[in-house]
Parts: sequence; structure tokens; C-alpha cells
Amino acid sequence: MRALTQLLTAAAFGAIAVAASGAQAGTLKTVQDRGKLLCGVSQGLTGFSMKDDKGQWTGFDVDFCRAVAAAIFNDPSKVEFVPLNASERFDALKDKKIDVLSRNSTWTLGRENQYGILFAGVTYYDGQGFLVPKSRNLQGALELNDSKVCVETGTTTEVNLKNYFAANNINYELVASPNVAEVVENYEAGKCNVLTSDASQLFSLRTQMKKPSDHMILPDIISKEPLGPVVRQDDITWFNIVKWVNFALLDAEELGVSSKTLDEAMQSQKPAVKRLVGTEGDFGTPLGLSKSWAANAVKAVGNYGEIFDRNVGTHSKLGIPRGLNELWNEGGIQYAPPI
Repeated sequence: MRALTQLLTAAAFGAIAVAASGAQAGTLKTVQDRGKLLCGVSQGLTGFSMKDDKGQWTGFDVDFCRAVAAAIFNDPSKVEFVPLNASERFDALKDKKIDVLSRNSTWTLGRENQYGILFAGVTYYDGQGFLVPKSRNLQGALELNDSKVCVETGTTTEVNLKNYFAANNINYELVASPNVAEVVENYEAGKCNVLTSDASQLFSLRTQMKKPSDHMILPDIISKEPLGPVVRQDDITWFNIVKWVNFALLDAEELGVSSKTLDEAMQSQKPAVKRLVGTEGDFGTPLGLSKSWAANAVKAVGNYGEIFDRNVGTHSKLGIPRGLNELWNEGGIQYAPPI
């Protein structure tokens, strides 16, 4: 009976694999033929994705897409950034206006089902918090009764807010806006006295305010917000490429392979390092990439720790501690399967 069950299970998975293979959209070939990756990002969020007055994009989410481009082309510049607001981001991906979404988006089952998308891992573990004027002298979120709260529509933030306030019998007035810029504008204009979003975004938005020191982020975190890159469900090979670029950046940090030590890593005799940089085995070809795909990504933007530190970490303008985003062996929960 067990053998029959195993046979039927194997047959079922085989059928699913064949069906999935037939449904693949060939995203990698489309990207290669086009000569560039189309990456959906936010419309401007310091530390994550921001375009300067010269048209150059920088940020944590931006660097991830540059890593994907480097893995494909060995050229991180072969990417076009498409700014999207929260309400349009998943439709843009579903409608193939972009190849990958790298825009502080929370992984939920509902979103995967509704939009036919897949989250390719977690690049940033976050949680929802509250930004308030220091003049209110608040100690925590349970003191927010009778507040006017600014929030961006089309986000998990709005749902979390309603659930948290209802559970704690907190009265409030919602001031909803279609984009982040309007949320901040309403807050600074005094139309609300609380701004709620992912804590990482609050750190970013505070730096953009006229007097950042006049505002504080309350210590309360009211939700789990696993943020990560997103692709469509119709191409398992493309999903694997994006997923393994994410994992490779984490594995590189764990193995001590960085943009500064890559030349040394190419000469390493450690099996795990050799597999990562492509001097042993061939893990790129099955993905349609070169043997050095992971090394090319690290060379272009650095490992995960370099990306975090440069854009949002303690040596950046935002100064966000690694916290949960430390590697698993350093007290955090960032953990990647080995190559």
C-alpha cells in the first residue's frame, strides 16, 4: 500500500511539473532578448528605492534588482526601474509590465492567490509601527485613543491598523491616501497626528520631513511584515533565479565572501565557497545562467550585509539596526539554503 501511495504521489507531482513547465512564460529569454531587466520599485523611499536629480536610482530594493541583472548579464546596469504605487504594483507584475517587483511588499497568502504571484523569499523582516510628533509625549501605541491616523491605501498596513485598534478598543479617525507622498504631506500639514507603516518605512519617511527630530517612532510593533521580491506564478525557472539570487547574497555573507574579498574567494579551496562562486560544480546552467552567476551578483552589489549596511543600516542615513535581519548565526533569522 505504501509503495502504491508513493507511486501515485510521484505521478501526481510529475503531472504538476509537466503542467508547470508547459505554462512557463520564458521570462529569462524575454529579459535577455530585451537586453535589460524591468524592475518595479517604489516611487521614492529613502534607503530602499530613490531616484536622485540625475536620474540615478539607489537603495536596498534597487540593489537587489541590480544583483539579478548582474547574475543574468554580468552587468548590473542592465536594469530599468519602474516606479509604482502600492495599489498598482501587483497588477503591473501580473500584466507583465515588469519582470520582478522589488518594492517593500509584504508576503501574504491572500496576495499570492489573488494576483497569481509568488514571493521569492524574504529580503527584509519588518513590522508595522507608528510615527508621532514628540510633542504628544506618548510612550506607546495603547495611548493613541482619539487619534487621526494617516495611512496608505492598498497596503496590509490599513488592515493591520483596523484590527489592532478594534482589538484594543481604541477610537480613531482614518485619513487614507493613495500614495506615500500624500500620506506624509497630510501628516506634516496636521491633518493627522499619527502616521503608520512598516517600521523601516517610518525611519525613511522621517528623514524626509522638515524637522525629523520633532518626530518619534513608538516602540510598539503590531504585525509581521516579511518583505521580499515578487514574480508571477507562470515561470518556475524565473522564480528560481530570483529566489536563488536572494539566497546567494545571504550565503555569501555567511561564508565571508564580499565585493572586497571576491578575488580571494575565487581561489578558495573551501567546498561551499567554490560552489558559491562557480569554481566547483555547475549550478548556473540549469537556471540558464553562467557558472559565475552568484559571484557576478556579489561583485556588482556586495553580499546581503553590504547591501543592508550601505542603504539602511547603522552606517547609512537611516541607521536601522540589523535586528531580525542579522544572519541566523549572529542572532537574527536570516537563513538561506546552501548552494
